[in-house]
Amino acid sequence: MTSTGIRKGCIGEVNIREIKAKSILRKHKKIDSWFVSRYGMNLYRGCAHNCVYCDGRSERYQVDGVFGENVVVKTNAVEILRRELKPICRRVKLKPGYIMVGGGVGDGYQPVEEKYQLTRKTLQLLREYRWPVHVLTKSTLVERDLDVLKRMNQQNRAIVSFSFSSTNDETSTIFEPHVPPPSERLKTLAFFKRNGVACGMFLLPVIPFITDTPEMIAEALRKAHEIGVDFVIFGGMTLKEGRQKEHFFSLLREKNPELMAKYKKLYDGKNTWGQATGEYYNTISSVFNEMSKRYKIARRMPPALYNDILSENDLVTVMLEQLDYFLQLEGKRSSYGYAAYAISQLNMPLSTMKNQLREIKSVGEKTEKIILEILETKNSSYYNSLI
Repeated sequence: MTSTGIRKGCIGEVNIREIKAKSILRKHKKIDSWFVSRYGMNLYRGCAHNCVYCDGRSERYQVDGVFGENVVVKTNAVEILRRELKPICRRVKLKPGYIMVGGGVGDGYQPVEEKYQLTRKTLQLLREYRWPVHVLTKSTLVERDLDVLKRMNQQNRAIVSFSFSSTNDETSTIFEPHVPPPSERLKTLAFFKRNGVACGMFLLPVIPFITDTPEMIAEALRKAHEIGVDFVIFGGMTLKEGRQKEHFFSLLREKNPELMAKYKKLYDGKNTWGQATGEYYNTISSVFNEMSKRYKIARRMPPALYNDILSENDLVTVMLEQLDYFLQLEGKRSSYGYAAYAISQLNMPLSTMKNQLREIKSVGEKTEKIILEILETKNSSYYNSLI
């Protein structure tokens, strides 16, 4: 990130640094099948929510200052984004899909948003250009923007998702110190559902030996089911070496010292991405799989929320990747993920290759049939049997 015109200030206990950014829209190498998005953005860098487990704290993401105490505000974000969205200003046309607002290294609805309103102005701009939007946040401040999100949803589509490490208020107070409690976040999800906006729960990261128990996972899914969320996406925690791991361990020593030995064994520092060792993720995913079946909750964003938005290649890519995930949850292996990646790299529409699909890497007879069905109906009977 390059910036000029730096200005410093303070809101509450958070130090604010205003900058002029040169770019906003961040392009993924391929469509993201979690968010069904090719593009995201960070309107703020750093996050006053200060969640203890946040990997935005890692040196890898180059967030300046003390994470949780310093926030960078890109004051010209909307101006730059307008230029980036204008077709006349682009050599390469933007591809259809949801634009992701939030997540990354700073929640778009953290407290500084009340003053700067960059997220609200961004939503208004995206509505002007008729882009569907997927908002991910932990903050109930998103309710402020119901008017814009409802219009976007009627015009094209909008999704509001909240992230949780659990739905237990007491636990959240410890690990998510400056975030509205889960009970309030659940009320906001219910609020958007009542207003006709699709909602997701990102139950991630669950915290080892604390919020990853069958009881805690079941509690979260039960509450999601009661609200009627459209999908729940689940994942375990990573701890990257350096600031992230050191910060988390500091709190763990204070609150749960009896778990330190288990954590040192689980996060031995050998994985570049801070992943846990052994079969840990498979074990907790298996629990989530069984609980999601009990409450009949979709484990990825359902095709009805995106099959009329994406290009045909991206639609097939997303659905094959999700099929691969569903089978992994059952302890099975498939080639769908490899086929999805190969398709994501194609420069030709699949509909022009119907007689050549088997020439694509990892596309066999069964995968070919699934692809043809998706191209014909924008859906898959095999997919529907698994979701």
